[in-house]
Amino acid sequence: MRPILMKGHERPLTFLRYNREGDLLFSCAKDHNPTVWFADNGERLGTYRGHNGAVWCCDVSRDSMRLITASADQSVKLWNVQTGAQLHTFSFNSPARSVDFSVGDKLAVITTDPFMEVTSAINVKRIADDPSQQSGESVLTITGPAGRINRAVWGPLNRTIISAGEDCVVRIWDSETGKLLKESDPEVGHKKPISSLTKSSDDCSHFLTGSLDKSAKLWDARTLTLIKTYRTERPVNAVEMSPLLDHVVLGGGQDASSVTTTDHRAGKFEAKFYDKILQEEIGGVKGHFGPINALAFNPDGKSSFKVYKVMDNNMEWCLLPGSAGTVRLPKFIGSSPIGLAVN
Repeated sequence: MRPILMKGHERPLTFLRYNREGDLLFSCAKDHNPTVWFADNGERLGTYRGHNGAVWCCDVSRDSMRLITASADQSVKLWNVQTGAQLHTFSFNSPARSVDFSVGDKLAVITTDPFMEVTSAINVKRIADDPSQQSGESVLTITGPAGRINRAVWGPLNRTIISAGEDCVVRIWDSETGKLLKESDPEVGHKKPISSLTKSSDDCSHFLTGSLDKSAKLWDARTLTLIKTYRTERPVNAVEMSPLLDHVVLGGGQDASSVTTTDHRAGKFEAKFYDKILQEEIGGVKGHFGPINALAFNPDGKSSFKVYKVMDNNMEWCLLPGSAGTVRLPKFIGSSPIGLAVN
């Protein structure tokens, strides 16, 4: 089956997020306009206009009613998913980098970048049921981690916040007091900046980090014990875990400006699949012409997976059907049908 090319952004994409049902896909890009798509056919439903800078991250509420976006314009915005109306704007003194709704959607964790004399920070905002009652005050603010915090997510039962970024350290914080509970051991942790972090779909029992040190690491979300390490030949920009099978996918590649423009193999622009348990590479997809910036698995996983792989301005989606026990994917054999989106 031929891929479905999803065109809508004018600048490189930065982040992808499915809603809980898996029928909507939200994309962020440097063109200022978050976009929502029908996941089944790639039809663009609309854009959310209001940011004046690159949009780095987004999250959607469990009921698919609210969208939250973080932007380089020093703001985080709440949106009505259906109408596209802005519900509230949280303003900061530096660019906002990542957002994540808590379980229950009552809180949101937001990270902001270091800027001028402002240090990086983790902010927790309370999300009101009635948008007219929404406050901009932070419930908790954590400052101090060196460098940019590229990602922060809620830990199990919203009791902790997990963060990672340019200083190569993974940290776990108490979500009520802001106290630092644990941080990764430099001996077993990443050696270069951590570019991505994603948590498991089973209430965040474990999470996966990707780094420019050409590796991804699987961690226990409660003890911060290193569980597995997946090594590749390219800087890792994006990581994702299958919601059902023991599969991990890594995406990345050298920055396009630092490699030849005549041979796509030079930049190693490939998506690599790994067995989560055995840590062995079990497949890959070649033939791309820019670094992979974002990945997302469809959360349903009933008959197939849909994986989005994004580079530059466009997304392509295709479902590759296969009989039970076989995956019709180049150089990839698995235990269940898989869909792969390529660009």
